[in-house]
Amino acid sequence: MRELTPDTITDAVLDQMSATPDPRLKEIMACAVKHLHAFAREVNLTPAEWIKGIEFMTAVGRMCTPERQEFILLSDTLGLSALVNGLHDKTAIEEGTHTSLLGPFYREVAPNLALGSQISKHVKPGTECVLYGRITDINDKPIANATVSVWQTGADGLYDVQEGPGAVDYRGVFASDANGAYYLRTVKPLGYSIPMDGPVGGMVRAQARHGMRPAHIHYLVGAPGYRELVTALYLRDDPHLADDVVFGSSGDLAVDIDADDPDCPIKGLPSIRFDLKLARESAADKTSGRVGSDPSAILKPAAREGITTEAPAPAAS
Repeated sequence: MRELTPDTITDAVLDQMSATPDPRLKEIMACAVKHLHAFAREVNLTPAEWIKGIEFMTAVGRMCTPERQEFILLSDTLGLSALVNGLHDKTAIEEGTHTSLLGPFYREVAPNLALGSQISKHVKPGTECVLYGRITDINDKPIANATVSVWQTGADGLYDVQEGPGAVDYRGVFASDANGAYYLRTVKPLGYSIPMDGPVGGMVRAQARHGMRPAHIHYLVGAPGYRELVTALYLRDDPHLADDVVFGSSGDLAVDIDADDPDCPIKGLPSIRFDLKLARESAADKTSGRVGSDPSAILKPAAREGITTEAPAPAAS
């Protein structure tokens, strides 16, 4: 029998997992064990710290609901989501618009709206603006009938789901016209704090971080034959553009609100122009997925397998 010590335990675990039939699962789990064990050795992890970590992960899981995905929030605030997204970008066969994070507030169900529609049901005076642009390939050829899904906070800095389960607002799905153009009315987004009432918020506070995201509007854009684009525009004048708590912002996605744009398709309102370029789709794009998901969709596989969670009602944000 092998003598197990802090120096031999890793090889023992790897040997026991060596018969894993799925080669990709074998590779991922072997690397995970190696790095996890190396981490514990490097910091000389104590039993009390180990149980604190277990308690933290348990609390993160208990906070997850069909409306809230605390694990994605954890991944975002640790930069893991941005890292995986960057690795995914490297698989593209050509470079389109820079990507950004899907975020924890994406929903698969959103209203289909006609071009020019207002996505907000609650428009406060002085907050309305026009969002418009063109969808093209990397050679500026217009892409007609591209699906353009947008979602954002309202003028109060909250997403619809933070106002209550079942709420649908500040989001919509549009189709580009024959010239690849899209345009809609919305409200000026505000920078906001990530939810700080859960375990991830507690971690962020313990690290003396501000927890703020710069003002932004999310996009999910797709068209047959093209790689799905997950991105966002960011307001250039936001004070947290350079220190986004989830590492999603970038300079080439920063925009300004123009108070008097002669090209604005809806006159009399300030506007933001944001053009998007789609890369061609490759075979790998059909199976690689995206970094993020609708929280309710994540819980569906667990429900099919008989896994249940008991989550507390989210505190008001």
